[in-house]
Amino acid sequence: AGRRLCLAAPRFCVAGREGMNATVVIPTYWAGDDARANAPGAYDHSTKLDATNPELDRCLASLEQVRDIPRIILLMVCPISATADVSKRVHEIVNAHPTLKVTVVTNTQASRIADRVAQIAPKGSGECVSLRGYGAIRNMGLACAAVLGHDAVVFLDDDETVIDADFMKRATYALGQQTRQGLPILVKSGYFYDRDGSPLAPTDKVGICHRWWTKRIEFNRWMKKALSGTRISRSNYVCGGLMALHARAFTRVAFDPFITRGEDLDYLFNMRMFGYDVWFDNEWTVRHLPPESEKRSPRFMQDVYRWYYERAKLTFAAHQQELVPVTAASLMPYPGPWISRELDERVRKTAMVRSMFTREHEGYLRIWRHGIDEAKTYARQNAASYLRFQSFWPKIMDGLWRDAQLTSILEGTE
Repeated sequence: AGRRLCLAAPRFCVAGREGMNATVVIPTYWAGDDARANAPGAYDHSTKLDATNPELDRCLASLEQVRDIPRIILLMVCPISATADVSKRVHEIVNAHPTLKVTVVTNTQASRIADRVAQIAPKGSGECVSLRGYGAIRNMGLACAAVLGHDAVVFLDDDETVIDADFMKRATYALGQQTRQGLPILVKSGYFYDRDGSPLAPTDKVGICHRWWTKRIEFNRWMKKALSGTRISRSNYVCGGLMALHARAFTRVAFDPFITRGEDLDYLFNMRMFGYDVWFDNEWTVRHLPPESEKRSPRFMQDVYRWYYERAKLTFAAHQQELVPVTAASLMPYPGPWISRELDERVRKTAMVRSMFTREHEGYLRIWRHGIDEAKTYARQNAASYLRFQSFWPKIMDGLWRDAQLTSILEGTE
């Protein structure tokens, strides 16, 4: 039932955990002064330039206590028009943490990397490696890691804080090794505690507006089992803010730049398509402290696009002889229902009840009237897009690996 993508150790990979040259990659989202350039719902949260207690500062402060903290790559996401102002603000924050080695990647450096990607794969790149869109931003992090020769990437979000001095030791535990059954551990996820110190999703406020659009019960059922089992287990879940990837995976499998959100969980699907698993480490944690979101309907619209696209993509991939089918049944109890036939009813009912029982009447009504059809059209048009881009990814990463000119650009020595 399908064939594995060759993930044998490339020429540049260091064998064994002791010699691992890891980096921590943190996307940080900034609004700048141009509100129009960062429309509501584009990202879950964007820090304002004049924020008095920015999430990034809190995140970097928590990393100062970590033993053997490696290079940190900061992906600075902001409107192009605000690049200079945001860069100044971000560098001020970075300079307040002098014990950390931080490489800041702005729109300026990212454009140089994107230009090189276009040279390597002129028919397959586009905006697939950039600082715009969740999947493309993750790919930019992988691209920077390749340029700088890192053979492990640890993703962290700027609204998370590290709570353990052994964070990096836990991050690289078992990475690049094998299970007792001989299965490679090339990608793994940890998990987070919320403000109340719980690793589970709250289930006390599931009213009619969330009845068909909550994954909390299914997720909690899966999480309780994973937390009570062995330290490393096969995962159905990925916490994008806490995700470790070995070069044997990230130089061969890309994030999906065509998905509107949920690119972390989608990466698990991509790995499975090529015959590999993502693993869960129940001893690797952070604390997640997200700011309150102002409007929920734009995020719901992104989710509608996300799940219709995901279902179309996996259906298309299942018909490709060289790939392993990823089915809803194989992803129960979570997230299987979201790529099943249940999706249509969940979307329609949620959009309708929220148009009646929330303050965002117009936003949800528009989704019910037009957004669903638009999402289905997008899914149909782009079902094959990821696999087309993915076919170029190994060549892109091989071309970027330890590129001398790009290294000097990222390290500011050009």
